[in-house]
Amino acid sequence: MFTGIITDIGTISAIEARGDLRVTVQTGYDTSGIAIGASVANSGVCLTVISKTDNSLTFDVSAETRRRTAAGMWQQGARLNLERALKVGDELGGHIVTGHVDAVGQIIAITPEGGSKRFTFRMPASIAPYVAPKGSICLNGVSLTVNEVTDHSQGHDFTVNIIPHTAEWTTFDTAQPGDEVNIEIDVLARYLFRMRQLA
Repeated sequence: MFTGIITDIGTISAIEARGDLRVTVQTGYDTSGIAIGASVANSGVCLTVISKTDNSLTFDVSAETRRRTAAGMWQQGARLNLERALKVGDELGGHIVTGHVDAVGQIIAITPEGGSKRFTFRMPASIAPYVAPKGSICLNGVSLTVNEVTDHSQGHDFTVNIIPHTAEWTTFDTAQPGDEVNIEIDVLARYLFRMRQLA
């Protein structure tokens, strides 16, 4: 489990095709405190540490994971939002995040709004029922609050505001319209929707 509060930005420094993709990520974490077998979220994707150095973590990325995540994410030089797994007693500053990507969306527009930026995302119809105004959503591993949702003939859009602090501490500082993003819907919304289906 994670909270969607990013604590480091890693950079993919090496990729090796071994059936699965073996990815090495440079990090600012003190890796001495990260065990082999530990879970680390990489831009919203929960991966298992299989080896490490003083300044890097290595993960295996399956073909299934690559199919279900944002294009261009698994390439050398890519920047990833990193979060270590939640420990019992840690502050829950964001919301409960599992690290399982539900869908891939796309940035449609970025508009300055005060000192922040309003991002508009297009989401697949399959997850639209789970996204609601003022609800929580996880985008590239970042816990955010949905401003508004719009359903129209072209599809389903939602907006969030990215404050300067969030931009500085995540990869949203360099995000551009057209970029794909990993979306994880709020786990509570998932269960409530299923319960209503069976009611």
